[in-house]
Amino acid sequence: MNAIADRRFVRRLVDGSIAVLACLSLGCAAAQPEPEVRSEVRGTWLTTTANTHIASPADTAESMRRLRAIGLNTVYVETWKNGYTQYPSQALERLIGVDRRPDLAKQDPSDPDPTVDGGVPARDLLQETLIEAHRNELLYIGWFEYGFMAAHQSTMNELRTIKPDWLSRNIEGETVAPNGFVWLNPLHPQARRFLLDVVLESIDRYDMDGVQLDDRIVWPHVTMGYDEYTRAVYANEHGGAQPPEDHTDPDWIAWRSKKIDEYAEQFVAEVRAARPGLIVSVSPAPYPWVYENYCLDWIQWAADGLWDEYIPQCYRYDYNAFVGTWDQQIAMLTERGAADAVDIMLAGVLTTGSRPDPVPWSDLEKTIDYVRATGGGGHVWWFSRGVLDEYPSEITAYYDVASNGHAPHPRRPMDWRPAPIVAQKASDSEWVATYVPRGTYRVIGKANGAWSVVGLVTSAGRDRLTLTVENPDTDAVELLIDRRPDMKSPQ
Repeated sequence: MNAIADRRFVRRLVDGSIAVLACLSLGCAAAQPEPEVRSEVRGTWLTTTANTHIASPADTAESMRRLRAIGLNTVYVETWKNGYTQYPSQALERLIGVDRRPDLAKQDPSDPDPTVDGGVPARDLLQETLIEAHRNELLYIGWFEYGFMAAHQSTMNELRTIKPDWLSRNIEGETVAPNGFVWLNPLHPQARRFLLDVVLESIDRYDMDGVQLDDRIVWPHVTMGYDEYTRAVYANEHGGAQPPEDHTDPDWIAWRSKKIDEYAEQFVAEVRAARPGLIVSVSPAPYPWVYENYCLDWIQWAADGLWDEYIPQCYRYDYNAFVGTWDQQIAMLTERGAADAVDIMLAGVLTTGSRPDPVPWSDLEKTIDYVRATGGGGHVWWFSRGVLDEYPSEITAYYDVASNGHAPHPRRPMDWRPAPIVAQKASDSEWVATYVPRGTYRVIGKANGAWSVVGLVTSAGRDRLTLTVENPDTDAVELLIDRRPDMKSPQ
């Protein structure tokens, strides 16, 4: 089987296994079969912009609890934004001298002003959100949102100032693209290496279920690509000729697109080599607009079976507009001979955006129905504000009717992230966990209102496991299954 066929087989196997288990538990001879629970991704993106859902440890804990209660099975959490990681990164520190978003720094225009209200403290947001997601049985995808985007035009961060030779430029030599951001040159080998190093470092340190690049693994804009490095590479491949001054020249667009293809192949290969079982995800803008404006041909990636899931951002404010965009993506896949990839294509669904009012719930409900009817692999809500603030009761009710509240992820069994095992305090520094199944576990401790990883233990299937936690301020200890050993092979 090819890569796409393999994925379809696994999905059918998971769905069939769930049905068999239900039958065995009820007794098929005497019981009527339960309605089939369709496996699908039910996700949302969580960002530090324009909401407070992960603004503090308490906010994070409550948000993850509510997202699971509503019926989601996956969260995509922002880990790389505006030139800074959201966790301690040695790769970042080697490059710019700081290991994450600096303490109290104003990272983007929506952040509080540190001169007025003290700003936002530096955190290991990846660990904080990862722990709370897994405590609530959610799959966690590290969302490297900004990709090659280095800084907002109003932000003079270290990446922008220390590495000007890494930046992409337009024909006038300006670094700010029409989208209002400064971008790393996706052709520059050091910029490419840096982004990969940041991702690989996080894979090694954190027990994530997957990683995602956004619509910023693209050419910075069709008007960009006139920096010295890109000109030199182009000239070397074209007998000394310079890139066309017309940025819409079809061959010039195609050349830049191929360079993005090369990096995508390198990115996926290195991530899979590091941890073969990770879900490797990409969330591009819809085709063909993204090709015409950002030189990105992700439809061909799908035809080649490169990534594990594709989430085109079909962000539309009404149902009919969504259908037109979604149908267009399916048509493009079919045209490239990749119709089988529809079931690994998830819909990026807009709930609330720049307009004052959210998208009407009646349109959103029909949207998810349509994605299911056309064979899509699930949906991801843009963004958590729509799920938690606008339509929590409506989404909960919709999931309850559709599948008793929860559905398995197409790539993971329902118990992939089981509830934590709660330990009991035995002495000042000892905690005891009972009935611990065989496996590797992260020991997490709660002190001063926040959870952190305090150790790693392996159980041989013991009835009783004694844990040593030295921090005297710890008032709770739990065990979370660590899936990194399991993901040494494809899932």
